[in-house]
Amino acid sequence: MLTTVLMVMQVLVSIFLIVIVLLQKGKSAGISGVIAGGAETFFGKHKAKTLEGTLERLTVIGATLFIVLSIILTILMAR
Repeated sequence: MLTTVLMVMQVLVSIFLIVIVLLQKGKSAGISGVIAGGAETFFGKHKAKTLEGTLERLTVIGATLFIVLSIILTILMAR
């Protein structure tokens, strides 16, 4: 029963991660982005308040949850 619930959570977290990653913009701006001040957006003061900052934070949370669930499921399946 617990394994089934955790597997369903794993699938939901996987779908969540796929959607969040697809919503993010690409990081490659080419050579013009490097020369034209691409570092300004990286070191911006209010990055966490932007949509990109929020998506990055959600990606980290989702990936961490995915890894933790994977470890727990691996331990439960080994028994």
